[in-house]
Parts: sequence; C-alpha cells; structure tokens
Amino acid sequence: GPRQRCASLFLRSLQRLFKSLCLASSISQGHFLPDVIIQSLGYNRLVLQIGRGKVVPEPFSTESFTLDVYRYKDSLKEDLQKADLVISHAGAGSCLETLEKRKPLIVVINERLMNNHQLELAKQLHKDGHLFYCTCSMLPGLLQSMDLSTLKCFPPGQPEKFSAFLDKVVGLQK
Repeated sequence: GPRQRCASLFLRSLQRLFKSLCLASSISQGHFLPDVIIQSLGYNRLVLQIGRGKVVPEPFSTESFTLDVYRYKDSLKEDLQKADLVISHAGAGSCLETLEKRKPLIVVINERLMNNHQLELAKQLHKDGHLFYCTCSMLPGLLQSMDLSTLKCFPPGQPEKFSAFLDKVVGLQK
C-alpha cells in the first residue's frame, strides 16, 4: 500500500465542498474525500474547520486515519503549522496566512459565491507559481495530478508587497 507518513491535510471553511463531498452518511464511514485519494496520497489525518456550516461531519479515529472537526478556534496557527497541505476558500486573508507559513495551498473557488476579486487573486497567485486552484468538482482530480514540488515559496513577511499585489489585482485604491 502507500507509504504511511504522518501527513495532515487541513481544510478550512469550505461549506459547499463539505456538502458536495460528504452527504453525511459517507463521511461517517471515513469516505470524506474519496478515501482512496487521501490514503493513496499518504495523508492519515484530515482536519476540517467548518465555520458556520450546517454540515457537521462526525470526527472519528481509526488506526490508519483520523478526522478532526471544529467550527472556530482563536487561532488556526497550530493547524496551519502542522498541515502538509492546506485546502482553503479563496479569501485573501486565508491565502496570505497559508502562504506565509510556506504551506502548499489549494484554493477551492465556489463559482456561485465568487466575487471576481477572489478568482483574480487565485489566478494570479497560480500564475506566479504559489498555489493551485480548482472548483469543488475538480478537486479529486487535482489532488491526484498536482506536483507540489513545483510550487514556489511566497515571499514571507512582506505584507506591503502583498497589498500592492492585491491593489493591482483588485484595482482598489488604498
């Protein structure tokens, strides 16, 4: 089977993804993202930050897999720190926080909720080689095909660079 490493996958605030993926029954059997995918990638811990979501998966733990679920924490720092891969919504703050921790990031864009700024931001950061992005339905395929080693580190500790970048993308005046 796949080599077991203690790898952690952190999903934050992805309501629609949870709904479309989990149809709660399958989650309880541990088929969150199709089991096969998560395990074949070698992840044995999945952390879900579900925010206000109506879908609340049942946490569970087996010998080979753990699912942690919570709504909010004062700080997501620890989960980000421990994560080997972060899958997040497209908010600029979330993207920046993850990239500054130098964690591989997949941004899932919600076509229905999207303001175009988020899409523009995801596209630009993808073009610059910092993250992958996809829609809910494309996620399983992307997880299997992506090569995380191609991602470039986002320059950390340069918020002014990021806000200049945001201004450019979003076209906002300060």
